[in-house]
Amino acid sequence: MLKFFFDYHPHTSFRALIALFLVLVLIAPFARPTDAYAGLIDDLAQKIAGKTEDIEKLNQEIEAYEEQLSTIGKEKATLNSAVQTIDITRKKLATDISLTEKKIDGTSLNVERLSLSIADTEQDVSEKTAAIKQFIRKIDHIENISTAELMLSSDSLSDFWKDIETVRRFETHMSAAVDELLVHKAALEGDKTAKEKEQQQLEAYQNRLADQKTIVDQNRAEKNALLQQTKKEESTYQTKLAEKQRLKEEFEKEILAYESQIKIAVDPNTFPAVGSGVLAWPVDVIRITQYFGSTAFARSGAYNGKDHNGIDLGMSVGTPLKASLSGTVWATGNTDAYPGCYSYGKWVLLKHHNGLTTLYAHMSLIKVAAGQAVSTGDIIGYSGNTGYSTGPHLHYSVFATQGVQIVKMGDIKKVTGCGQATVPVASLTAYMNPLDYLVNGNDYR
Repeated sequence: MLKFFFDYHPHTSFRALIALFLVLVLIAPFARPTDAYAGLIDDLAQKIAGKTEDIEKLNQEIEAYEEQLSTIGKEKATLNSAVQTIDITRKKLATDISLTEKKIDGTSLNVERLSLSIADTEQDVSEKTAAIKQFIRKIDHIENISTAELMLSSDSLSDFWKDIETVRRFETHMSAAVDELLVHKAALEGDKTAKEKEQQQLEAYQNRLADQKTIVDQNRAEKNALLQQTKKEESTYQTKLAEKQRLKEEFEKEILAYESQIKIAVDPNTFPAVGSGVLAWPVDVIRITQYFGSTAFARSGAYNGKDHNGIDLGMSVGTPLKASLSGTVWATGNTDAYPGCYSYGKWVLLKHHNGLTTLYAHMSLIKVAAGQAVSTGDIIGYSGNTGYSTGPHLHYSVFATQGVQIVKMGDIKKVTGCGQATVPVASLTAYMNPLDYLVNGNDYR
């Protein structure tokens, strides 16, 4: 039919030409997959649905592990509970890995499905565009024929006027066909954008998979170290726990004394107003286990008389941590690398453009470096149980940037032997309540 259409003689009736156009362009629907494409696309859709079911089951397993870890975390610290926490964490991390692998499989299938859809749509658009262009060229050729010639080529004057009316109707049909083609091309561009996003997500999942495997190795090493240090004896564990607590209190006492001496006047005009909600939460699931300020735990003497300088968010080891706002990585550190430094463990400090700085502590894995630019929502690392921590969680602080410093402990510390460790410190007036700046923070007070 296409060959007949393209070989059309200029003196053929306009009505015959319009009939061909309607069959070739208007009646044949856009975005109708060929049999080969349709079968493949349907098959991929079924496989994607299967992966989605697998992902839901794995999410349920993870929730069960999270509940177990939360229950153990509320119990008195014993060697048995510590080992249980490590073992359940390892099982949960293994499930995390399976979940990520399923997401990789599902995303790969979706990329393949979009690729087929794009190829089919491109072919359809190409054919319809070629047909419309050829038809327009035919019309242009006919319009160059004189009125007298057209009248003579018609069987009667009545047929001639009917052809003229047909041309007017054709213009309406042609305009509709072109509009539909433009819509179809826009849909194609949308599919291409979706495919690019899926590919980016795929790369992110693949990176996360490697990170999760690293954390599993750390978890295994942590258990071995714990059993070796305690000789599997509860009394030895309690002795080491008490010593760790003592060193942590000495650490905080000296930090508090140093911060109390920092005299920096923090100008409230240099950062956002309370309640502005300018910071995004660093995790998807929000579970606050300790609030900012004079909490019951703080009043019990946990911080040597100092209020809690942030909020604690309960979560299992290996939870992705996200930047609350775009900015620059000011510094990173690991106090566990130095004996006796029972503090933040692995930490990241982000400086934001609006006069605020955020701290993320007790991490298991850091994924950024000092000087690196980050955007809101970027993964900067994973939650953990490093430093002095009574259980897996994220310690999250917000500061007025004007009052923050990075110091080497050797410059201020006298008791413990971690002089090379670096930590962020701040004027006591620079500590902000995170809930004053996190989006919908008042809902969690």
